[in-house]
Formats: sequence, C-alpha cells, structure tokens
Amino acid sequence: MTTQRGSRPMPGAIALVGSGEYLDAMNTTDTYLLETIGGASNARVVLLPTASGLEVNGAISWNDLGLHHFHALGVQDVRATFIIDRDSTADPKQLALLNDADFYYFSGGNPQHIIETLRGSRAWEIITTAYERGAVLAGCSAGAMALSGYTIALRRILAGEKPGWAESLAVVPRLVVFPHFDRMANFIDQVVFQELLSTLPNSCVAVGIDENTALVRIDGIADPLTPAHWLVMGQQTVKVFEHGMAPRTLRVGENVTL
Repeated sequence: MTTQRGSRPMPGAIALVGSGEYLDAMNTTDTYLLETIGGASNARVVLLPTASGLEVNGAISWNDLGLHHFHALGVQDVRATFIIDRDSTADPKQLALLNDADFYYFSGGNPQHIIETLRGSRAWEIITTAYERGAVLAGCSAGAMALSGYTIALRRILAGEKPGWAESLAVVPRLVVFPHFDRMANFIDQVVFQELLSTLPNSCVAVGIDENTALVRIDGIADPLTPAHWLVMGQQTVKVFEHGMAPRTLRVGENVTL
C-alpha cells in the first residue's frame, strides 16, 4: 500500500467529502482512492462510524451502507468497526480490525465526538501510522472536519456564545472544512460565517465543500504544513477562502494548491 519517493514511505491520499458517503455520487471518487492503493480487489477498507457514536443505531446504519457500497465497488475485505466511544478505542477486537488495513473511512455525525473519542487513543495511533505509510484517509462531513486543523466550536454557538474554533485532529492542519457548503445558510447565517472567517487562524485556509463533492489530495506530502495539490471530484463545487484573497470557486476536475 505504500507510496514511495525513493525508499521513503509517503502518506496516502486524503479525501475530504462534503456529504454523500457510501452513495453512488461518490463511486468515482472512491474508485480513484482505491486505485491509489492498487485497486479494489486487494484493498482492505475499514469503516469508522465514530462520529455517530452518540446516535441510536447510527453506527449500524453507517456500517450497513458502507459494506454495501464498497462491496459494490469490488472490495472483498471491508471491516465494519464499532469504535464509537473512548472505551472502544482500546478494545482489542476493534483494534484488530484496524491492523494491516490500507483505507480508513470516517462517516458523518458529530465532529466534536469523533475528535474527543480518538485523540490520543491507541486506535488513532494505528490509523495514523498506517496513513503515514501510504493508507488512504477519507472523511465525510464530520469526518472531514475531524481531519482538518480546526472545527467550528458548535457547543459555543449553540450556547449563544461568540463563534470560535476548536482544535481538530490536524491530519491536514492547514485546512478548515465547512461541509454541506451549498446548504450552509440553513445552519449558519452569513454574519456568523463572516465572523468565523475573520477569526480564522492565520496559517489556515477555509474550504467550503458542497454536498456530493470531495476535495482529494493527489500527492503524498511528508510535511503536513507544506502546501499540497488537491483535486475537486464528485458533482458540485468547492469554495476556497484565504486571508487577503477573494474567495475562489473550484469545479469538478479543477486542481488547487493549498
């Protein structure tokens, strides 16, 4: 599964998905990701419904969808985990499912829950070690937010406080992800959104990823703070917000360095 430059292992591909995990809209994206590790027939895919751990039957639902989706793409080894709380991140049976995999997919739910559950855990150590050696990391909605540098501090907003940021798992520390971006006005009004952008950490770039759309990193970068090449895949657009620059809209097939 390892992508190499010379003899040095390089990290695998990353997919940040606005919505649509395990649906036909993501077939092209997931097929591309599978090809980066040698194709579907030999892939070992792990489903991580961690973000839905607070939902009744949420993990079961996401796992059922994921199993059907990846089997339909030709993957035979698809592993449905139940890493949904802090205790399960150390469960030997769950950890065994993570070992020797080369594609880890985080589905949607609550971004704060996934971050608090995984940070500093044995499960996260196994996943990140595999990623650094070439495994794919994909996250949809809350899963994408968890992989980025910061997330919206939803608890503060819901409590009526000023909007702000919470540290995420920082696999891609330069990016801040707003999923479901084409429907974001239903969740956060423009005044709040502009205030969030104005307080964005100086080192970060915000990306608004529409539903059924993915931003996929297409080169392995050993230093996560080094700008990387990304490709828009799926059905809609990605908007990029950088300090001191006008917002940019990227369409399917377009590349960007972020």
